[in-house]
Amino acid sequence: MAKLILVSLALMITGLADAQQLKIATLAPEASEWMQALRAGAREIKQRTDSRVQFKIYGGGIQGSDTAVLRKMRIGALHGGAFTPIALNDVYADIDLYGMPLVFASEEEAAYVRERLDARLLEGLEEAGLVSFGFAATGFAKIMSNNPVHGVADLEGKKVWVPEGDQISYAAMQALKLSPQTLPLTDVLTGLQTELIDIIPVSPIGALVMQWHTKVKYITDMPLVYTVGLMVIDKRAFEKLQPGDQSIVREVMSRIYAEYDKKNLVDDEGAMQALVNAGIKRVIPDQQEIEEIREILTDTNRGFAENGDLSLDLYDEMLSYVAEYRSQNGQPGCGPQAEGTDETVC
Repeated sequence: MAKLILVSLALMITGLADAQQLKIATLAPEASEWMQALRAGAREIKQRTDSRVQFKIYGGGIQGSDTAVLRKMRIGALHGGAFTPIALNDVYADIDLYGMPLVFASEEEAAYVRERLDARLLEGLEEAGLVSFGFAATGFAKIMSNNPVHGVADLEGKKVWVPEGDQISYAAMQALKLSPQTLPLTDVLTGLQTELIDIIPVSPIGALVMQWHTKVKYITDMPLVYTVGLMVIDKRAFEKLQPGDQSIVREVMSRIYAEYDKKNLVDDEGAMQALVNAGIKRVIPDQQEIEEIREILTDTNRGFAENGDLSLDLYDEMLSYVAEYRSQNGQPGCGPQAEGTDETVC
């Protein structure tokens, strides 16, 4: 009997030694559906791993900006976080490929490209030291402002928010003759309140979740930037988990992100209507104005790729899929970059 007790105690001690707590930070408010889904996933993982893997989740931005969270990950104070790709481009530049302005014209077009490139981007991120579980689309960032924006002429000289580290958007806003103001997500609401910024590019879902819509009057219905979110865990921390437990974490979190990826497509339309119901006025720009902006931004996009800020081959491959989708659906496609070249521009 005593021997059996000792064996049981030994097994318990071994289990405790193998237990890992993963500390994850996110800007999402505690009461949001996303936080509820994340906590439900954490409970499932804890149960299925017999408590060997437990998540401690810090919501509401209490661990600071994306930059602060990444810094804490490097020293082991945190093990992961939920980010936009922009925040991770210093780790793996190509992760921000989908964030090139005015590349995609619709959610369906973006989905077609993502079927062909998502896995490659996530593999590249993992090779750079961060394990992820998929992208969750959060809709297209649109221009929100306190004065109506119909086209290029309405943008000149305005102060526009650009996220920390987003060099692509910074260059794009300069090309449109805007005055880019770099701020962390946590400071945007204050920036609107103090008139440090006049314009914010943000998806309807993002505007509602962060409550930024309370400080603007107009939304320009233009698919400016396709936005996604993803959660990452430091690969060193992830590899401390037992192989079977790693598989469970991947399965559960990948499922949650796949569900939210689909759900957000529906929610984005609802979010736009919610903004209108809240008194935000919807501006529908002329297609010619959109094409003028797209032409300007296409040059800055290609310039970044050609300068090596992200993979030119991957950028051109993405554009080839956009052209392929438009061709299959009878839409205006991409044209040659220049006579005598095989490059495409959208």
